[in-house]
Amino acid sequence: MVLRLVLGVVFTAMAVGQLASAADMPAVLGAYGLVHGAPAAWLAAGLIAGELVCGVWFLARPRSLAMVPVWMYSAVSLVWSGLAVQAFARGLTVDNCGCFGNHLTQRLSWFVLLQDALTLVYAVVLVRAARKARVSPLPRRVRDRPRSASP
Repeated sequence: MVLRLVLGVVFTAMAVGQLASAADMPAVLGAYGLVHGAPAAWLAAGLIAGELVCGVWFLARPRSLAMVPVWMYSAVSLVWSGLAVQAFARGLTVDNCGCFGNHLTQRLSWFVLLQDALTLVYAVVLVRAARKARVSPLPRRVRDRPRSASP
């Protein structure tokens, strides 16, 4: 639950920062060298929407067993990580990673790649925890209680 709350704060803050910088987000994403123009605008809109939905969901319902916000978080994390890794591997200079729009800017570096890797680790943790919770929805004390013999 704590992880969901922390990630909810981070992703909601990312979405708010990017919304405040919405006009610049296509150019920020264009610096990664994969999309430009309208596709970059659509990608920006998708990332912002995904961050906002899963961030608010994690904050509002941290105990939810729904997979939708978990998969949204995973998809957004995978897109940001993919953008960063391919740009870094190609030696592109990205002055602003864009995670928070034009706010809290960071140059693409090993540190950003480590942050992205951490978001992917969290995605795996969230998926595994959500799947485990869905398989055994009973509280542990009830699930592990010895069963008495039937009369």
